[in-house]
Amino acid sequence: MQDIHIIGSGHTRFGRLSETLEELIVAAAQEALAESGLDPADIDAVFLGHFNSGLVSDGFAASLIHQAHPALRFKPAARCENACASGAAAIHAGINQILSGKARHVLVVGAEKMTHRSTPDVTAALAGAGYQNDPAEAALSFPQVFAIAAQTYADRYNDPMDAMARIAAKNHANAMKNPLAQMHKPFTYDFCRQVSDKNPLIAPPLRLSDCSLVTDGAAAIVLSGDAGDAPRRVRIAAAEHVSDYLPMSRRDFVAFEGPERAIRAAYAKAGIGVDDLDFAEVHDCFTSAELLTYEAMGLTPKGQGARAIEDGRVLADGKTPVNLSGGLKAKGHPVGATGVSMHAIAFRQLTGQAGEMQQPGAEWGLTFNMGGAAVANYATILQADRA
Repeated sequence: MQDIHIIGSGHTRFGRLSETLEELIVAAAQEALAESGLDPADIDAVFLGHFNSGLVSDGFAASLIHQAHPALRFKPAARCENACASGAAAIHAGINQILSGKARHVLVVGAEKMTHRSTPDVTAALAGAGYQNDPAEAALSFPQVFAIAAQTYADRYNDPMDAMARIAAKNHANAMKNPLAQMHKPFTYDFCRQVSDKNPLIAPPLRLSDCSLVTDGAAAIVLSGDAGDAPRRVRIAAAEHVSDYLPMSRRDFVAFEGPERAIRAAYAKAGIGVDDLDFAEVHDCFTSAELLTYEAMGLTPKGQGARAIEDGRVLADGKTPVNLSGGLKAKGHPVGATGVSMHAIAFRQLTGQAGEMQQPGAEWGLTFNMGGAAVANYATILQADRA
């Protein structure tokens, strides 16, 4: 199959930002184009990952990417939406455009503007990504959904709350080395473990420290089916998408079958295993999600995800560091931008541009972007290409 490379990346700071959605999109797009070394006229198509769900009034945002350069005018543009996996959906659209022969070079941007809305408004918007035709499921917020995951895990295996506190503390520590992260504040394991006035229960048993952040931000990558003499390039060794039933009642949520199928298919396509990975950026919308992803990745058997963090494997200095960026937990979670951010950060890792986050000599990386409660699942294996 044709090789596809990432040849440029862009990434705004994540956080509570004054920039408009358009300004965020343009900034990320311009940075990615500049790094790619391409003339913007050589871009054949643009895709935008953007959830929206009423968060902003821009209901037709795809062509805002055209504002990044006059040469992008008249390039086909489309918005991709797949809940919190909208960014990865846009990347897959770009990959498929190249594989179809319709494009050589594609610009993909992911963006979301969220912090201008109240927490209840954001919670309601995100809850729309759940199943609406069952009153019991429609009434659940996503913190409540992943609280159910934690409680089910406790009932089936063992209490995950200690491991989840360790995950939160790890990701906050990692974010301290990421200048683009929203939260530059270390949270200790003891703070994350204890319910307190500053760390209250949000959806029992989930504490505030178990929940990702409401965030503004954008990220971008340039995909190429003809990388040629690109100054920096990273090969997409595998890109797999698995979607599951939307109703939680029709599946075993804690089994995390969709994520596991996507990740295992990506390993098979790339011809590697979990032990070959030098790092992973995964979808820790809640700490219970990261714990379950350890098991879906094959880091531990089912019910033993806590071992991955207790033995240090997923720490920054471990064999398979997870969420060196700080993850959604501390880097932030601007929904449509998240999947593209993962790929941009992985690209920077594999091209030696990750600054204090850098894993020396990194060769293989995994990104896992998830929409809803393990419904839309996108796994990508990226390989350094230093030729």
